[in-house]
Amino acid sequence: MNLQKVTFTNSNGDTLVGRLALPANQQPHNFVLFAHCFTCNKNFPAIRNISRALTTEGFGVLRFDFTGLGESEGEFADTNFSGNVGDLVEAANYLKEHYSSPSLIIGHSLGGAAAILASEEISSIKAIATIGAPSDPKHVTHIFKDKLETIENTGVAEVNVGGRSFTVKNQFLNDLRSQSLKERIKNNRKALLILHSPQDTVVGINNSKEIYQAAHHPKSFVSLDGADHLLSNVEDGKYTGNLIAAWAKRYLDFPKSAPLDTDHQVVASLDKNDGFTTEMKIGNHYITADEPISFGGNDFGPSPYELVSAGLSACTAMTIQMYTKRKKWPLENVQVHTSYKKVHAKDCENCESDNSKIDTFEREIKLVGTLAAPQIAKILEIADKCPVHRTLETKIHISTKIV
Repeated sequence: MNLQKVTFTNSNGDTLVGRLALPANQQPHNFVLFAHCFTCNKNFPAIRNISRALTTEGFGVLRFDFTGLGESEGEFADTNFSGNVGDLVEAANYLKEHYSSPSLIIGHSLGGAAAILASEEISSIKAIATIGAPSDPKHVTHIFKDKLETIENTGVAEVNVGGRSFTVKNQFLNDLRSQSLKERIKNNRKALLILHSPQDTVVGINNSKEIYQAAHHPKSFVSLDGADHLLSNVEDGKYTGNLIAAWAKRYLDFPKSAPLDTDHQVVASLDKNDGFTTEMKIGNHYITADEPISFGGNDFGPSPYELVSAGLSACTAMTIQMYTKRKKWPLENVQVHTSYKKVHAKDCENCESDNSKIDTFEREIKLVGTLAAPQIAKILEIADKCPVHRTLETKIHISTKIV
């Protein structure tokens, strides 16, 4: 994933700061605008996990801090819900001017409500996805209900949300109460995906029902069963991102894969804050490579050595099937199981030294078919002649340069 810092200004002239996530070595086929939850910010874990899943599928994702939050300028106390909607419109204008207009908008919690309203003002938006969104913006006031009376009587109060203090003024409450989301949804004819967890204790699942009933088709609902409101579990964020990417393909324009912008077949891209989670383009296909959790990774994809082992397995299976088809032998299926490790060489002189270990691929082949013993013996011989096998057992040269 290629992550870039971007800045743009809101209607009051405040500088808003965002991160634009781009897929590895590919022009995004569509751009996504992400509206974070109330008092969250662009770096919230769930937002990063969802963005990563989307960039893996070729989307460009802009997430940013609303006015007065995170790195963005302005006073949160002077903002309101309408201001959040305005910030989204300005973010869309930034994408239009510097990249391409967003076609998909995603909103989490109150950001979901803001996304629906902002989509009315952003003509390029074709599809909307909400995650744990309230059906009525004023629903969010329950988060600081113990301070409502103080805000209404004095005009302002310090509220604590998620362990952080924020100054909330009466104008914020009044703006929330003036919004009628369900009425606005009725007039919004853009494709809508509603994602909500039945176990959401912050915004109840009934909100998704009210949004769904108010909206026109095309509309879809997916239950995020077992997830909490903030999608704290990494797998829930990844699952949500993959769902949105798959759903959006029905409503957005997806051009055919462009040829690689390189002379090489494989590109790997890794940002400094992504640990081992590496976005890759292999030919015209996109995958994620990673390391196991036990090694400090997120286990979002196969490890580098697993990828090498996969190449050996795939090449072996292809070679065996190609040979047996040519011979017209009755091989119905072949499975190639491969694993990698370092073991001591049989003839090592100092077996206690790490230098005495050699790279070893252990490969087991399962054949399904009515094959005779001589045929099986020949297949075993052919397996050792697959191109990847030959490459791995040949002295190779790797040429590297900085570009």
